[in-house]
Amino acid sequence: MPITVKLDELLHDRRMTLTQLAERVDLTLANLSILKTGKAKAMRFTTLEAICRELECQPGDLLAYSEDSQD
Repeated sequence: MPITVKLDELLHDRRMTLTQLAERVDLTLANLSILKTGKAKAMRFTTLEAICRELECQPGDLLAYSEDSQD
């Protein structure tokens, strides 16, 4: 998929664990893990908003597009 989620990099930069983020955005660890590993096929805007709020980032900081990605 040409859209990638850069959640791992943002968590590392903010010294936050996936578990901490899950608690703050009120999502299951399993759902956030799916996003982090790139296995998600969709994301709700409410989820995107909550993640951006807690990580103090813009959607473009979290998502990337690359025509070269192959799946």
